[in-house]
Amino acid sequence: MKKRYKIEVECANCANKMEAAANKVDGVRHAAVNFILQTITVDIADERDAQEVMSAVLRACKKIEPDCTISY
Repeated sequence: MKKRYKIEVECANCANKMEAAANKVDGVRHAAVNFILQTITVDIADERDAQEVMSAVLRACKKIEPDCTISY
């Protein structure tokens, strides 16, 4: 299941690092951060709970940029 969420990210370099971190989260097939649009598109494995996976994605992104927010 592919979904797009609003993400608050301060710089393009951080966006790239967050994308890499999100792609390492268990249950994420593919994630892409668009710095210009301030969005993150996440393809979540069908058997996984989207809310649970997105919570893990947010935790991973907060390791890069502590004040990051994702609206889901």
